Amino acid sequence: MADTQAADTGQETPGAPETAEQPEKQPKSVRVVLLALMIAMMLAMLDNMIVGTAMPTIVGELGGLEHLSWVVTGYTLATAASTPIWGKLGDMYGRKGAFMTSIVIFLIGSALSGMAQNMGELIGFRAVQGLGAGGLMVGVMAIIGDLIPPRERGKYQGMMAGVMALAMIGGPLVGGTITDNWGWRWAFYINLPLGVVALVAISAVLHLPRKRTKARIDYLGAGLLTLGITSIVLVTTWGGSEYAWTSARIMELIAIGVAALVGFVFWQTKAAEPVLPLHIFRSRNFTLMSIIGFIVGFVMFGATLFLPLYQQSVQGASATNSGLLLLPMLGAMLVTSMVAGRVTTNTGRYKIFPLVGGVLLAVGMYLLSTMDTDTTRFTSGLYMAVVGLGMGCLMQITMLVAQNSVQMKDMGVASSSTTLFRTLGSSFGVAVMGALFNDRVKHVMAERGGAMAAKVTEKSASLDAASLAKLPAPVRDAYQHAVSAGTHSAFLLGAVIAVAVLVAAVFVKEVPLKGGPQKAGDSGEAGEAAPMPVVEAV
Repeated sequence: MADTQAADTGQETPGAPETAEQPEKQPKSVRVVLLALMIAMMLAMLDNMIVGTAMPTIVGELGGLEHLSWVVTGYTLATAASTPIWGKLGDMYGRKGAFMTSIVIFLIGSALSGMAQNMGELIGFRAVQGLGAGGLMVGVMAIIGDLIPPRERGKYQGMMAGVMALAMIGGPLVGGTITDNWGWRWAFYINLPLGVVALVAISAVLHLPRKRTKARIDYLGAGLLTLGITSIVLVTTWGGSEYAWTSARIMELIAIGVAALVGFVFWQTKAAEPVLPLHIFRSRNFTLMSIIGFIVGFVMFGATLFLPLYQQSVQGASATNSGLLLLPMLGAMLVTSMVAGRVTTNTGRYKIFPLVGGVLLAVGMYLLSTMDTDTTRFTSGLYMAVVGLGMGCLMQITMLVAQNSVQMKDMGVASSSTTLFRTLGSSFGVAVMGALFNDRVKHVMAERGGAMAAKVTEKSASLDAASLAKLPAPVRDAYQHAVSAGTHSAFLLGAVIAVAVLVAAVFVKEVPLKGGPQKAGDSGEAGEAAPMPVVEAV
């Protein structure tokens, strides 16, 4: 009852922990658990990077080129749709069981994908893999939320940012190496030993309080949310590529998505145990962090998509080491995230980071929009570093503040909702920035190169290195100017969108983080920051 009353007030401060008589000091075995969690997080983030590099070889063996995009789309759809459901299952039945189940499903999907004999099987098995992947990231964030008080959680931000940077940089390199030396099937099989290590460590060391609720799973809410998310992702995936934005198919998907989400929101007010409790959005900080997470996903994935394209097409960089081209941005993100985590842990203050991050992100994206055919790699590297600094201030702080804004019983749905908004932001970012890029490239190609150049980009505005090398010099020059103009439009949009981060950050209320030291004589809000015990992990 106390939890419900606290939630209904709409206050930013979460309720007290639900477990009693727990040790206040973090046991050493938590480090083993954290290592296992980082391995699981690596599995979720690394998979698409590795598989993307192996796709040409996969198509060469299995055929089915016309269904190629579904290998990625099937995985993405399953991941996005299952993310909020995994979070709720962890809250209802216990995080350890839900997390280990998601790992097992991911590993089954990986093994089956490696054994696929045709493209249809591969797409289906990738969807199974995606269902498990939806619980990996959510499980990592929610378990860390259980184990580590928010005040101490900043120490581990650099670790999580490091895993993300390593996946983005190393994924293409690892994928190319595995495919060339072992075959494409090992791009999936490589997940198995890593996943088993994570499973064994978590099973042996992690012991969270057992949970069991008599409430039934909200199947209707889960179905409506899945239908809505699937429709949104398909609109952003197919719009402007498979189908015109004004086509009947896209309009149908938009109508289905809107109807499903409206129905979902209505049903969540009636369900006994809603998949996504709407009361968590009464917290101003949680709502603002969801908005910021969406925008960060929008900008970040748009940048990581078009920066390598610009550097390969305009600056002549090699596609083989495409992940290394993002090193200035990812390195700056890693360093800044570590600094932000330490400062947050030492001071308990965090509002400065979304404010500074919003400014740096907007400025960095604007600087990227100024790049042209004469911009040097050093200059573009500096611009990328500014974007990375902004992302480093925002990536983990959004999750930290969101988790600090809800009660312990809602930790799973808070983590899954924040992850979902970032995922949806990335889908919208790639779609909208991609539409701008494609339109601008085709327009400039027709303008500078005439009918012959326009025909080159009639089907796709993105050319691979082999196709680019075959173009006549005048057409190649026109294409380089077209890509420069296209990235200008995409990055300028990103800069405008990033301004919303700064606006949202202004309204963030700096509620003291739980788990920090409380000075004698403190009262009022300071008392709300009293130490939160860490759950037993041995």
